[in-house]
Amino acid sequence: LKELINSYRVEYAKELLRNGKCLMKDIPKRCGFASKSAFYSAFKKMTGYRPVEYIRRNGVEEKFGENN
Repeated sequence: LKELINSYRVEYAKELLRNGKCLMKDIPKRCGFASKSAFYSAFKKMTGYRPVEYIRRNGVEEKFGENN
């Protein structure tokens, strides 16, 4: 059940990252993760990438700048 919930959270995070809907620092909390480290761990496990790598691979880094 935890993995299913995290998969939904990560999908939402991916949407936020693609659309530039919020700042990188706000995404873990907005997606329901208790901590930044839990978010990064789940994101890497589900996508194979760190969030910053995901941003770069999907061509949305110009929305966030280089300091993510």
